[in-house]
Amino acid sequence: MFSFMQKMLRFQRSFSVSPFPTLPLQLPSPMETHLWFVVPDEFKSVSLLNQYMELLSPCEKENVLSMRGEQLQKSALLARTLVRTTIARYQINNRVVDPRSLKFKRNVHGKPELEWESDGGQCPSPLHFNISHTSSLIACGVTVNSSIGIDIEEKQRKIKNNILAFARRYFSLHEVEHLSAISDSEVQRQEFVKLWTLKEAYVKALGRGFSAAPFKTFTIRIKNAFRRGFVHADDIESGASEVVVESSDHPERLTNNWQFGLFELASSHYAAVCMEKDKTSDAGMSAPMRLTVRKTIPFVEDECISGTDAVVPIAGLIEQF
Repeated sequence: MFSFMQKMLRFQRSFSVSPFPTLPLQLPSPMETHLWFVVPDEFKSVSLLNQYMELLSPCEKENVLSMRGEQLQKSALLARTLVRTTIARYQINNRVVDPRSLKFKRNVHGKPELEWESDGGQCPSPLHFNISHTSSLIACGVTVNSSIGIDIEEKQRKIKNNILAFARRYFSLHEVEHLSAISDSEVQRQEFVKLWTLKEAYVKALGRGFSAAPFKTFTIRIKNAFRRGFVHADDIESGASEVVVESSDHPERLTNNWQFGLFELASSHYAAVCMEKDKTSDAGMSAPMRLTVRKTIPFVEDECISGTDAVVPIAGLIEQF
């Protein structure tokens, strides 16, 4: 019996890619994030997966085929397909983009970036993206003229080590104290996962790599108008909260140029978005992050799920569209 990838390679000999069938979308506005995601278990068609394979560069194909195991190969294929088809949806400078034509590069710290060419040659791309995945969900966030980092974690993620011991290794003193004050072990685990998700999104937005921004060097605080410090469950129900980041060595130094959103996604994951605030706005103002979330099967169907039970805000100033 042919394996998953052997079947795909056999189909490739006689399969050609149809034109990209989606209409161009309007670019995200300032302080807006578009989040697209796929659920790998929903992809059963070998012919569709083969179509995705044909979108990839030779290097990307090699990387996919080098993965050990069909599930890892499929996940890698869907991740690259999601990035290419998501970016190609947006018409930049009145150009319709073929997902196969997109080129990527890495910055000096290894963060993937879009390599954009204008009539005058290569120039910085106005479109920023970031990707995150678990075994059961893959997401891609998109902004314009704002750096972005996203992270998704399964809500039921198990922590093999003792949570507080693990937190002392990676988290700031204030975050460890916050977790230590939670007596319910399940609530403590959930708060740990939420903090991890926010911290990872921030580091990815910085684009400098984990070695340049270790988790212990900064503190994530979730605040609202009624209580300083971490927000509690009853506070979340009472009104909007704001997520801020501060230096662990200098707590008085708040970093005002980043906006966060933390929310439940598809009832199964925590998702965090960190994006650079619009440079034209007042750094001291806390305007809501505009968020549009879509579930997709590229070339087949898209579904906007913003404002539904599939996207439930937890923290951060979020306005759904």
